[in-house]
Amino acid sequence: MAARCRLTARFHHVHGTNVRLDASRTLATRVESFANGLCFSQEPLAPGQIFLVEIEEKELGWCGHLRVGLTAHDPQSLEVVPEYSLPDLVNMGDTWVFAITRSHNRVVVDGEEARERGPPWEPFLLIERVRIPRDTLVGRSRPGRYSHILDDLYKMNVLPATARRSRIGVLYAPQPDGTADMHIIINGEDMGPSARGLPTTRPLYAVVDVFASTKSVRVIPVDYGCSSLPADAVPAGHPEAHRAPPGYRGPGPAPTAQELLPT
Repeated sequence: MAARCRLTARFHHVHGTNVRLDASRTLATRVESFANGLCFSQEPLAPGQIFLVEIEEKELGWCGHLRVGLTAHDPQSLEVVPEYSLPDLVNMGDTWVFAITRSHNRVVVDGEEARERGPPWEPFLLIERVRIPRDTLVGRSRPGRYSHILDDLYKMNVLPATARRSRIGVLYAPQPDGTADMHIIINGEDMGPSARGLPTTRPLYAVVDVFASTKSVRVIPVDYGCSSLPADAVPAGHPEAHRAPPGYRGPGPAPTAQELLPT
């Protein structure tokens, strides 16, 4: 399962002109200016598969922060990588991008009440029928004199979304009508469906725009069954197509609390 997740656990070799990737293509750094920082996942994502990054470095003096999302454009097909994800890449169509802010990232759908946050000690994040280990999704402090204090703060999810060590991810969850919802995950919390009606018949690549005050981000592999959905939900041509989906829960009642506890 972990190997399947790591298929997309690095950046595509096609990226913005101001981006420099390390040898492993897991660290993306904008080396000048505040724009031309677009990056993409190496492969399209499978349904329910999260592409997760951690903010490694910030740069003072710029307004704006990291932007993440999904695109149906194969990075290889781009004649020129756009300067900005918003509005340039979005204006090309079939692209959905969410601008991360220090706060107010949660989406409230019309006609629905804001969902209460789950307790921070819950071991899994549940989105539709996708189950992701929460611990990996939350940023951690580096070892040091006060690291134990910082880890407690992270567990309480008081780390600002735009801070160093904050972890931000994107995934899509197919819906009964054949489309998909895009979800942004910030430090282990689902921000809700930030975009709806995405096509599931086309491969969807993660978009990471290393913009403005965000200078460097690192891809974080997440070990779990990448596709918690039926194999026929994976777009044709995707590396996950025609593989048995580990962790898939067929139609039936929602899992009980006891089923979600680690064994």
